[in-house]
Amino acid sequence: MKKEDIIHLEKLMNFLGMQFLKKSHWEDVSKTEWSYIAAELNDLIIKDYEEKGIRKKADLLGSNYLYEHLIINKLKRFSQNENAVLSKPNLAKLSLIVKVLGYSSYIDFINSNTESFNFNDLRIEMNNIKQNTELLDRLVGCWYSYNRNLPENPLQARDSRIWRSATEIYKSETTGEYFIERSGGDRHKYFGKVTAYSDYVFIIMNSNTFIRQRHFISRIKDIKEKLKNPDYKLHELHFISTCISFNQEPIALFEIFQKADRKTFVTDSISFPIDSDEIPKSIVQQLEDTEANRIDYK
Repeated sequence: MKKEDIIHLEKLMNFLGMQFLKKSHWEDVSKTEWSYIAAELNDLIIKDYEEKGIRKKADLLGSNYLYEHLIINKLKRFSQNENAVLSKPNLAKLSLIVKVLGYSSYIDFINSNTESFNFNDLRIEMNNIKQNTELLDRLVGCWYSYNRNLPENPLQARDSRIWRSATEIYKSETTGEYFIERSGGDRHKYFGKVTAYSDYVFIIMNSNTFIRQRHFISRIKDIKEKLKNPDYKLHELHFISTCISFNQEPIALFEIFQKADRKTFVTDSISFPIDSDEIPKSIVQQLEDTEANRIDYK
């Protein structure tokens, strides 16, 4: 293997660690955790075969494939001796892994993951106010966020589509902060920080490809009383999201976050026609009146 091949493989293993465990480097993932990731990938492979109607038995990963073949025999050996002679990993298996994660090929994965998120640039600070960590813990998990793309001119025809973005909120194991990642079109990504004070939720988010900072604010009435019930679950959140448009005009949109099941979570952003069966009826009803959901700062 060339050093470039090692760099690409390291990128994949770091991505898997972050995707499944929110650990940013492969060295932080234990042998047991690599087995867990392999099992999760196998579930995705089986699901992919079923959805495509493929009758032959799925080509699954061994429980120790990631740890023994890729970590021990490739990355660790290289880190101990950069001159070690290493055979290339099975490209078919690497492609199988990235395909169930939404990429067309291993090369597509390598070319699509060149950006790194800089969470340190994002700050939400309110001095002398205690964070509502109990509420934040209830926000952790997978969500779909729905919004309409409104025309710049309110007199123009309404856009006949709704964007559904895959959104995940998680707590950092190292800093204790709450982070958010969100999909966009063409592998575009947003990343940000989440906080809550009293019954308000705040999100500040940036893009991995251009500076277009976005802010989200939501209020959950009577949350203090609701959180007294240990079985209480948050299923939906309504946000006003603000950003600077491409012509530098500040705009604000109404967005709906709806909790999703991790097992069936689709990590991509998808554009649906407004009459699609994929969009819950309650979402359509709330987003149909685009003018009611527009805040005009001009």
